Amino acid sequence: MTPFSLFLLSGLLLAIGLFGIVARRNVISLFFGLELILNSANVLLVGFSKLHGNYYGELFVFFVLAVAAAEAAVGLAIVVAIYRMKRSINTEDFRTLRW
Repeated sequence: MTPFSLFLLSGLLLAIGLFGIVARRNVISLFFGLELILNSANVLLVGFSKLHGNYYGELFVFFVLAVAAAEAAVGLAIVVAIYRMKRSINTEDFRTLRW
């Protein structure tokens, strides 16, 4: 793949992820949208790495994947805890996290 096609793929993933975050009220959909945005950044890093001919972007992708995995684990643990209390995963029912 050329770097330009990776940039287009990254933009497409970013647009789908933003749509998933803005248009949905389900927490699982929000997590999917956030993961798509993080993967869009990963594809962009790989594209710039190929464009410049070095591997720094591809090495940085591993750190971004580790942060995304930690974010997903903590986020889903919070969702499960709130679901046990409220019996809903709608974002409007998550007011218990406010002060």
